[in-house]
Amino acid sequence: MRHLAGLLFVCRLTGVLVSILADVAYGACCVDDFTARALSADFLVHYGHSCLVPIDVTAGVRTLYVFVDIQIDVGHFVDTLQTNFEHGKRLSLLGTVQFLSALQVAVKHLSDRFHVSAPQQLPLSPGEVLGCTSPFLGKAADTDAIIFLGDGRFHLESVMISNPDVPAYRYDPFMKTLFRESYEHEAMLAARTAAVHQAAKATRWGLIQGTLGRQGSPNVFKYLEEQLEAKGLDFVTVLMSEIFPQKLALFPDIEVWVQVACPRLSIDWGSAFEKPLLTPYEAAVALEVVSWQTPYPMDFYSIRPLGPWAPRHPQHQPQQTKHSRDTRGCSARSEIPLTPQTDSSPSSTQPCSLIPSCSKGSSSSAL
Repeated sequence: MRHLAGLLFVCRLTGVLVSILADVAYGACCVDDFTARALSADFLVHYGHSCLVPIDVTAGVRTLYVFVDIQIDVGHFVDTLQTNFEHGKRLSLLGTVQFLSALQVAVKHLSDRFHVSAPQQLPLSPGEVLGCTSPFLGKAADTDAIIFLGDGRFHLESVMISNPDVPAYRYDPFMKTLFRESYEHEAMLAARTAAVHQAAKATRWGLIQGTLGRQGSPNVFKYLEEQLEAKGLDFVTVLMSEIFPQKLALFPDIEVWVQVACPRLSIDWGSAFEKPLLTPYEAAVALEVVSWQTPYPMDFYSIRPLGPWAPRHPQHQPQQTKHSRDTRGCSARSEIPLTPQTDSSPSSTQPCSLIPSCSKGSSSSAL
C-alpha cells in the first residue's frame, strides 16, 4: 500500500487521472491490460507479480511491473538447511517471486556444502514457481530434496505434483520453521482420471474462456474447439471471469466442462462441481488427442510444454519477438544480485530446533 500511496501522490501532482482496478488478481496471469485498454488508459501498473505477460505483448498499453522483494533472514534459512541435511545432498531450491533474491543468495552460500541449484522452467526466473507451472526435476535419484522458500503450500503443491517421488520441504521465512510436506497424489490422480473417463462418454460439452486478466488463452480455446468439431461433438462456448459451481449449474444440459483459465481450479476444486470440470490437458486426453502423462504435467505457461493444451506451445506461437521474455525471463530480473541480506530480528542467528517426531495425519510437519 505504501507504493500505491506514493504513486497516487505523484499522479495528483502531475494531474494524471488514475483508475484503480479492483478486480481480484490471483497471480501473474491476472495482469489486466485488456481492461486498461478498454478504459483508454495510457499506462498500466501491475504490482506484486513477475512479468508472465511480457511488456511487448500487452494490449497496446505500456505496462510497468512492480516486483515485491521481501527481505528475510537468509542466514537463518541457510543455517536451518545445514542443520537438517547431510553434507553433499542434492537440493533443489524453489520459491515464489517475492523471495527469489533471498533464494539466490542462499544458493551461493550453500554451494560449498551441498549440490544445490535453482531449477528454471522458462519463461520463469531461476527458482520461480507458479501454481500451474513448475520444473520437472528428472528422476527421483537426481534430487534428494525439494526446498521451497515461501509462506504457503499452493505453489509448492505445483512442484510436488510435477515431482511426486522427490521429498519436499518448505521453509516458512516468517515462522522461521522448516516443514516436511506431503501431497495426496493417489487421491488427486484418481479424481482427475475419473473426471476424464466420465468426460470421454459425454456428447454435450461446454468450453469456458476465462476472462480474468490474461488467464484465458484464445489459441488454446480455438484448439479445443477444433478438436471437438473433429469429433463431431456438440458444444457451447461461455466467457466467464470467475468460475463457480452455481454459475455452471445454470447449464443443466452440459455433460462436461473444459475451462481455459486456471488448471488448479480443476485439480484442487473439481470435486465441488456437479459435472466434470477439465483442464485443457485433461480435455485432450478425454478426446484421445494425447495419452495420459506421468507425472501429471504442470507446464501451462512453459515455453516447452508437452502438448498444445498450453498457451506457449509452438503451434500457438508462430513467431517469437526478439526481446520476448520467453527466452530470457523478466528483463528486470535477468540477473539477481547476490548481496548478503540481514535481518534485525533478535532470533536471526538461532538455528532451527529439531523435533524428533512428526504429527500423524498432517500434510505439514515441523522439523
